[in-house]
Amino acid sequence: MKKGILVVSFGTSHLDTMEKTIAVIEREIAQKFPECHIYRAFTSRMIIRRLKKAEAMDIDTVEQALRRMAADGIEDVIVQPTHIINGIENDRMMEDLMEDMSCFRRIRVGRPLLSSVDDYKKSIHAVMDRTELYDDEMLVLMGHGTDHHANSAYPTLEYTFHALGYDRVLVGTVENFPDLKNVMAKLEIAGRKKVALMPFMLVAGDHAKNDMAGEEDSWKSELEEEGYEVRVIMKGLGEFEGIRRIFLEHIEETMEKGAENVRDRNKSAGV
Repeated sequence: MKKGILVVSFGTSHLDTMEKTIAVIEREIAQKFPECHIYRAFTSRMIIRRLKKAEAMDIDTVEQALRRMAADGIEDVIVQPTHIINGIENDRMMEDLMEDMSCFRRIRVGRPLLSSVDDYKKSIHAVMDRTELYDDEMLVLMGHGTDHHANSAYPTLEYTFHALGYDRVLVGTVENFPDLKNVMAKLEIAGRKKVALMPFMLVAGDHAKNDMAGEEDSWKSELEEEGYEVRVIMKGLGEFEGIRRIFLEHIEETMEKGAENVRDRNKSAGV
């Protein structure tokens, strides 16, 4: 069977961070799995429209990418999301996949970044092994946040940081709980006045550049107004080699499960 891997990202309109994150992930997947054809899709239609208008870039939706794969003769598909959590975007991706599953002999789906206890631990070590904190400095990570029940991943992430010994790390979200007020309350308890701000998002795009590090109405500006000394680390998760490795591992796991299912079917059939 002709094989293909569809890499699904929320997307970004910032070409600088796209090249450092999404594009690198896709290239590493292509290198790791040379027998597969690699395709790209974004789940954010707003970003797709923005890239089309501003950059004349054509990015497929999930449905468009699947139809392109079918037209190219791909029969065996692995879909690997670069989503951080099993939230709204991942649910929408799964809904889109259901509509086009009949076009292929087999579709298998890899897991988002934070899908198991080991994923949390590996992600934390991947970030901290490449992030240097200065004396008396706290690391504040800004996640996206969501109304989806998967938002529980963020407080779980902070708990796991502390359980692994990284007690100078706090996690907040732009759009849900914990928010900046929660983070600032913990900073006050910690009694530290130096903060390193970094996004806990695949890309360092709009949220990182504006909501986190903008000169007005941002986490940076609000922290500075409260007397904190703030250092910005403008680095998306996709820039960390260890994070990218987790996505590769998820693809490998998906392939192995598919092979196990084939062996099980053959065994039951007496082959």
